[in-house]
Amino acid sequence: MSKIAALALTVLLALVGVTGDYFIKLAGGGKRFVEPKWFILGMAVYALTAFGWLLVMKEIKLTTLGVYYALFTILFLTIVSVLFFREQLNGYEVIGIALAVISIVLLGRFA
Repeated sequence: MSKIAALALTVLLALVGVTGDYFIKLAGGGKRFVEPKWFILGMAVYALTAFGWLLVMKEIKLTTLGVYYALFTILFLTIVSVLFFREQLNGYEVIGIALAVISIVLLGRFA
């Protein structure tokens, strides 16, 4: 696998991980303490990422991998929270997300 393919897979893994987060959020949003079907589905989706990590970690340093994964996870989680859960972002949250993205970019550049 090339480094470009490994980075593309990292982006895909971030998206899969956020999909797991989506199901876990649904699991805690019902009338019960935990909705088992969503919780189990979320856990299964998380487990799928382990196989992808195995492939990606052979090609990319863990430090670099963590930077890219964090960056795309922040962006994807923000999109999911706004579009699917109708959560509103206030100005401080937008600034915080922007600063987080900047810090991750700096880490990736100088790490």
